[in-house]
Amino acid sequence: MTVKIDATWRDRLQPEFDASYFSALTQFVRAEYHAGPCYPPGPQIFAAFDLCPFDRVKVVIIGQDPYHEEGQAEGLCFSVAEGVPFPPSLQNIFKEIHDDLGRPVPASGSLRRWASQGVLLLNATLTVRAHQAGSHQGHGWEIFTDAAIQRLATEREHIVFILWGSYAQRKGAMIDRSRHLVLTSAHPSPLSAYRGFFGNHHFSRANAYLAEHGITPVEW
Repeated sequence: MTVKIDATWRDRLQPEFDASYFSALTQFVRAEYHAGPCYPPGPQIFAAFDLCPFDRVKVVIIGQDPYHEEGQAEGLCFSVAEGVPFPPSLQNIFKEIHDDLGRPVPASGSLRRWASQGVLLLNATLTVRAHQAGSHQGHGWEIFTDAAIQRLATEREHIVFILWGSYAQRKGAMIDRSRHLVLTSAHPSPLSAYRGFFGNHHFSRANAYLAEHGITPVEW
């Protein structure tokens, strides 16, 4: 199957695109988008990959599934389109960046500026039905995104993997800690942010690790 995705990722993920599960996943997603509103918009389903080519990835942040309200999702985990109010988790992310690095809270909740610097903002599930969180889980996306993480973990070195919450931590369990930096903490959700997310210093720790290995830090 030919999929419109960044060429560096397509070269490495073609075995997934040719697999029977991905064919079934494609049929499911097409039927869902035909039946009613789904997010993100079709051209942005693979935005995380398109904005962050394989060879440029320096940090990976793993989310669960896209925002499910109109106009929010833009294909990057935790990110919202320009002009959209910040969801609570994103508010807490910006608060931690401010406390950790002293950076002011930005005007925009779009994290495309991170992606362009080599931050892969990867949801485990890349699509969702409107108003129904988790509605596209269990149909194959998780297999696909596991494969993407596995390729990075085995073919690259000195990537920072940021895993917030138990779901992301399970998804990153296969990452070789001797080759990469794996940072874990509670999720930035208001339900858990005060149980270990705030004060985790992940942004400064990520940049220190990158600098130590001769990689340009991220302008968070």
